[in-house]
Amino acid sequence: AATAPGKKITARLKRTLPVRGPQAPTLSELMRWYCLNTNTHGCRRIVVSRGRLRRLLWILLTLSAVGLILWQCAELLMNYYSASVSVTVQFQKLPFPAVTICNINPYKYSAMKEYLSELDKETKKALETFYGFSEGKSKVRRSVDDWNSTGSDFFQQIPLLKVEDFARTATELHSGQKRKIEGSVFHKDSSIVNSGDSNDIIGFQLCDANNSSECALYTFSSGVNAIQEWYKLHYMNIMAQIPLETKEKLSYSADDLLLTCFFDGLSCDKRHFTRFHHPLHGNCYTFNSGENGTVLSTSTGGSEYGLQVVLYIDEADYNPFLVTSTGAKIIVHDQDEYPFIEDIGTEIETAAATSIGMHFTRSRKLSKPYSDCTETGADIPVENLYNKSYSLQICLHSCFQKAMVDSCGCAQYAQPLPAGAEYCNYKKNPNWMYCYYRLHEKFVKEQLGCQQICKDACSFKEWALTTSIAQWPSTVSEDWMLRVLSWDKGQKLNKKLNKTDLANLMVFYKDLNERFISENPANTLVILLSNFGGQLGLWMSCSVVCVIEIVEVFFIDSLSIVMRRQWQRAKKWWSQRGSSGRAPPAERQGQENPACVDEDLPTFTTALRLPLPQDGPLPRTPPPNYSTLRLETAFTEQLPDTLELGQH
Repeated sequence: AATAPGKKITARLKRTLPVRGPQAPTLSELMRWYCLNTNTHGCRRIVVSRGRLRRLLWILLTLSAVGLILWQCAELLMNYYSASVSVTVQFQKLPFPAVTICNINPYKYSAMKEYLSELDKETKKALETFYGFSEGKSKVRRSVDDWNSTGSDFFQQIPLLKVEDFARTATELHSGQKRKIEGSVFHKDSSIVNSGDSNDIIGFQLCDANNSSECALYTFSSGVNAIQEWYKLHYMNIMAQIPLETKEKLSYSADDLLLTCFFDGLSCDKRHFTRFHHPLHGNCYTFNSGENGTVLSTSTGGSEYGLQVVLYIDEADYNPFLVTSTGAKIIVHDQDEYPFIEDIGTEIETAAATSIGMHFTRSRKLSKPYSDCTETGADIPVENLYNKSYSLQICLHSCFQKAMVDSCGCAQYAQPLPAGAEYCNYKKNPNWMYCYYRLHEKFVKEQLGCQQICKDACSFKEWALTTSIAQWPSTVSEDWMLRVLSWDKGQKLNKKLNKTDLANLMVFYKDLNERFISENPANTLVILLSNFGGQLGLWMSCSVVCVIEIVEVFFIDSLSIVMRRQWQRAKKWWSQRGSSGRAPPAERQGQENPACVDEDLPTFTTALRLPLPQDGPLPRTPPPNYSTLRLETAFTEQLPDTLELGQH
């Protein structure tokens, strides 16, 4: 009861005196208090300015400054994750790269005839029917009946078609039967040779073995390209069934391919080369592979101090239907990198000296959040099938091969085998060709998701190549050079060499300048904070303390005011809901007494005006107790000095 008057006085003071700052009851009062007390000049000018026009101008200027600050700070944040590129050039002794060399013809045709005899026979029949081509005979077209009598299994699997009537109908070349074309049509016009009739379009149709109505027609404006593509499909089927050990024997050995070798001015031989088997290119040989832990280097630039080899191509033993060019393919790469001959290989001509000058560059990119690259590929959900360091090409090929195994039930012949899988052939997998072409179509259109999953490597090495070609050997030196080479290799070749069977290759550093390209963060945290401070000071004359003040007022205090008002509303609603469900409390006696209306403290006068109780006798003052007025001494005996004083 004693604290009740104090609470009333406090409540009256709160209603009388205005409340400022974080305890303000409304957001408008909080904003007014902030504008009057903040260090930012624009906000204060909005409140103290007289006149609507001047106040409106200050509002526009302040809002513009805030917008510029937000824009500039956003630019600073975006530039914070940008990188600057620096190029460093060093002159030093450089490691020599690995050089992989393959014959364009993967296998000796003389050794492969046993496996390809039926396929070659049917291919010649197709050429004779379409072109009138016949070896050793005049070009007379063969009748369809004679061809149909052979009963070719190859053309039953994938029949060659002559497309007519704008790809609506087609005629089977081996049977002469016409069929209606249904399904998708894919035109692969990649040839510069025409069949003689502009209306002749040759192709083949692939159908789903489980659903014959699902077909796709692949057409070519040249019958040569159509037959060659058809030949490659059956060729891969045959090669997929031959063991690896047998294929290595059918391809070229190091003694067959290499005639002479020099590196850094010194002689080298096949011991400096490492064999690796490529499905499409047969036996390939890598110089300076680093397989034994040793990587050769060079301290002098120029063609005389690089790799010089003379290759024996043996054009006469080429497969006439599989390859149409003569020579070799090479690729310069790092020792830990897989050589993708079919993708980025460089072709070497026969009867020519090919000089390849190199510039070495090492590149290093920043990983997240600056770029979307990967350090080792461990964060990529694709299994590396090549057993080499990660690269974008390895990821893409491995991803496609995995999708091939999952969708078609077998692996594509040109890529390494995943664990537990086997290469496709139409004896075990009759549907693989249609499945492969459909899957490859999705891969090219980026519908398999491989391009979205695979990322660039953050660090990589690159050799920029400059190629020049000269006639080799020269006319005056051709005779003696061929005689000497034939003498050196005569016991193995058993025939006289021809210059079209030879290719001279030189790979060397043009200079020993190593270029190192690296990315560095364009901004650091210190620079970012300095730029923020400059923008705040330029547009709002604001400091870090001002920023803290803004956070406190606009976020903490504003939120507390909103939450407090919501709490008061909820409390009021709850009290009203509770009072409506029960009877009102009984009135206390004296609650409506006009003498108690005043909120001041009660006095003696107001107490006399209180009403008397209705029942019972009136209160009276009790009579005094006279015994309490009697004086009693506090001492039992009187002191001597007081006795004398009393007697006087």
